[in-house]
Amino acid sequence: MFKIMIVEDDVKIRKIVAETLVKWKYDVIEIAEFDQVLSDFENAQPDLILLDINLPSFDGFYWCQQIRAVSRVPIIFVSSRNQNMDIIMAMNMGGDDFIQKPFDLDVLIAKISALLRRNYTYQNNESLKLVHRDLTLNLTNSTIQIGQQTVELSRNEFIILQMMMRRIGKIVSREELMQALWNEEQFVDDNTLTVNINRLRRKISGVGIHDFIGTRKGLGYIIE
Repeated sequence: MFKIMIVEDDVKIRKIVAETLVKWKYDVIEIAEFDQVLSDFENAQPDLILLDINLPSFDGFYWCQQIRAVSRVPIIFVSSRNQNMDIIMAMNMGGDDFIQKPFDLDVLIAKISALLRRNYTYQNNESLKLVHRDLTLNLTNSTIQIGQQTVELSRNEFIILQMMMRRIGKIVSREELMQALWNEEQFVDDNTLTVNINRLRRKISGVGIHDFIGTRKGLGYIIE
């Protein structure tokens, strides 16, 4: 049974959509508090997200960006906004589809079904992994694998390694990493990133690959 997370602050709409999804045999997670959507996502591990744009605290664009830093889960934006720029921004932020309120529930179900089919039924398992120098990063469960050894990564370690392995041979700045890891509103000591990088390095060295992440002084980090 596929699990769908609804991030919608209009209670009436959320309940109607949830009831419809249950009738279609989906497992539903309703989010009613909107200040920790990323944590809710990580705890629930849904197969698809319905994400409103206009939300309290942070908007849907923000949460999509946060989720995209750690996952490729399909995201459908659901919004009353109807400007082309909103749709373009939703897609650029990592959304997979956009449906405008008010919407036909049958159309919503069709879009959900198509996205789930495209992402899970016919998905190539290799697309769920990043591989470099005998190290495999599993995107579905936040682990690294070298030979028969598997090591779990923390959320921060996973985000760092995924960002860097998607840009092999290119420097990833400290500012980019810190923006992906922590809210801009939070004050984070610069040493906190260094601590996370060093922990990640130790885990990788512990399974036999040394000097995997290089430092470019004053610029950032690189995997070559």
